[in-house]
Amino acid sequence: MTTSMIVPVIDVQGNNFKELWPAMLLAIKTSSFIAVDTELSGLGSRKALLAESIEDRYKAICHAARTRSVLSLGIACYKKLENKADDTYLVQVYNLTLLCVEEYIIEPQSVQFLVQHGFDFNKQYAQGIPYYKGNDKGGDVHGQNVRTLFVELLRARRPLVVHNGLIDMVFLYQCFYAHLPERLGTFTADLSEMFPAGVFDTKYAAEYELRFAASYLEYAYKKCKLDNCKLVNAGGSSPNLFLEFCSYSGHLCSYVDYRPCSQESSQDGPQDVCLRFSAYGWCPSGSSCPMSHNTDLIIQQDEKTKENKRRKRKKRKHKANQEAGGGEGGCLSPNKKPCLEEGSSEHKEGELAMETLPAKEGELATGTSPPTEPEPMNDQPQVEEEPQTDAHVLTDEGNGGNGVCEPQPPPAEGAPESQPPGGKTAAQAKKAEGGTHRAGFDAFMTGYIFSFACTLKRSPDEPSSESLLPECLNKLYLSGKSVPLHIAKSTFSKSSKAHTHKMEVVWGKS
Repeated sequence: MTTSMIVPVIDVQGNNFKELWPAMLLAIKTSSFIAVDTELSGLGSRKALLAESIEDRYKAICHAARTRSVLSLGIACYKKLENKADDTYLVQVYNLTLLCVEEYIIEPQSVQFLVQHGFDFNKQYAQGIPYYKGNDKGGDVHGQNVRTLFVELLRARRPLVVHNGLIDMVFLYQCFYAHLPERLGTFTADLSEMFPAGVFDTKYAAEYELRFAASYLEYAYKKCKLDNCKLVNAGGSSPNLFLEFCSYSGHLCSYVDYRPCSQESSQDGPQDVCLRFSAYGWCPSGSSCPMSHNTDLIIQQDEKTKENKRRKRKKRKHKANQEAGGGEGGCLSPNKKPCLEEGSSEHKEGELAMETLPAKEGELATGTSPPTEPEPMNDQPQVEEEPQTDAHVLTDEGNGGNGVCEPQPPPAEGAPESQPPGGKTAAQAKKAEGGTHRAGFDAFMTGYIFSFACTLKRSPDEPSSESLLPECLNKLYLSGKSVPLHIAKSTFSKSSKAHTHKMEVVWGKS
């Protein structure tokens, strides 16, 4: 079964930011929801980021946001096409390369991780779009800059989608909105007013709604894509997800990075899965690990394990029914054990203990469980004592006047993979494949997970306009906690003064 797709990601930097400004605004204003992602210069101590107290965690993330910076911002705009069959979205994706004009800390581990995944620091320092952090300064409020773009995102009043998004939300607030409030309750009160249509976290959705065996971004995205492919090929009355992308011509082609999303061959490389990477999406050995980090292979083994468990349950049920009808009153022999698979206590897929993740549902195909340890923050690179990570998730629509290609459901087995528009060669497409962790593409993956979850959870007779995930509304995933962070304004928390003033700017009252 082939699951192939080519995703055009528009690279936005200082030399084309103003040219692409109208297209980005149109994409934001006409979208159904917006997914965002960030790449950061670092996060500091992991211990503080995973503190038992959520208030202490917030303070640690605030310190990181005030001393580090956003290096790139991804925006993926998903527009529901009502005149199309099933759930069809027009998707336009932007990857903004940014440069903070203030001093900030950049951590070696983050630099190494970003370079390994294709981030170009030369381009960032030469062409990065400048911005400053904290409160507004002078006439920049109404100019064409990143802070104004964020204001336009707020004015659109669209649902915002993130993945493991607490860190993203804190950095977005500090870097493009205003000075962060000191208290977590004030911060969540501000967010509830900034995003009246709600904030959705796809990591929370992957664990508690979709119940996947793992919930890191690449795994959740590829699992959704595989499941959608199965639904399309199976036919039936259940709704399916389809995507359309703009086709770009002329000099705009030079701004587009075509990202191939074909399934990797599970026959390439080692076949023994790295248990740590399989469970958490990262491995301290990185590319030097002798075990496989192939997410497609990991999902394939998880699917086999799930199917084997299903068959065993069915076999046990059939055997129990035979014994019940065999004249023995359904009683088991005293020498027989209860019909439970060893180690098969029914854990909810993706369920967290208070400070650690359990093994994935059942066991991996190797028959052993992955090590139990705190989950990495934002699916990013880690070190044993002070791991560094990045945050991510932004999505946005491109120029709607460039024409639209046909929907791209996964092709049937054996069908040729689609080629990038604009005459891209295979070598160019392969080059674009390097660097999975880019803010723009991560934002696209986040939006895909959300749109698939909305499609899957909607009943066939339910209007698509009502298909957002109410169970995930305003709930941010918290690593190592069994409950999410609720974005709401309580009776004990007031909005911050900086936020109150900024909202007046957003709605044109000052």
